[in-house]
Amino acid sequence: MQVRQGNLKIRQATKEDAPLLGRWWRDGAVMAHAGFPRGLDITDEEIAASLAGDSAEKGCRLLIEADGRPIGEMSYSNQGQGVAEIGIKICDSSQQGKGYGPKFLRMLIGALFLDLGFDKIILDTNLDNTRAQKVYENLGFTKVRVNRDAWRDQLGRLQSAVDYELKKEEWR
Repeated sequence: MQVRQGNLKIRQATKEDAPLLGRWWRDGAVMAHAGFPRGLDITDEEIAASLAGDSAEKGCRLLIEADGRPIGEMSYSNQGQGVAEIGIKICDSSQQGKGYGPKFLRMLIGALFLDLGFDKIILDTNLDNTRAQKVYENLGFTKVRVNRDAWRDQLGRLQSAVDYELKKEEWR
């Protein structure tokens, strides 16, 4: 997958991107919101091997670039029956808060609905991440449920999550 809009680009991550993804994934500051405040214990080689299994049909990890520079990642996975699950992370802290998230999400949503033929997109976010919740709701996602104390983060702290969905016919 590759989607461009002005100076923004979404592209499928390749094995050459493994060192960059590894640097981000091993960084607890980047991964804390996902429940890994100590980062992930993963090698670049493991990441490269995992990326080799990605495909448009089943889903893949994506790099997001602004002005030709990688600033974060997205992903989608085919859940079957026309449903895709997505995620996004602006990993470069100097690029957070600049409005990139909603723009990249619109680009990905358009590609999933219009190019890949999905009928519904689902995602979840931490209940404490109210900023992300506002972004998702402004894009037309509907809150499906709140899962209180549903999982423990890397430090053993209980975490709650919010599930969202967006149906193709409701997409703005």
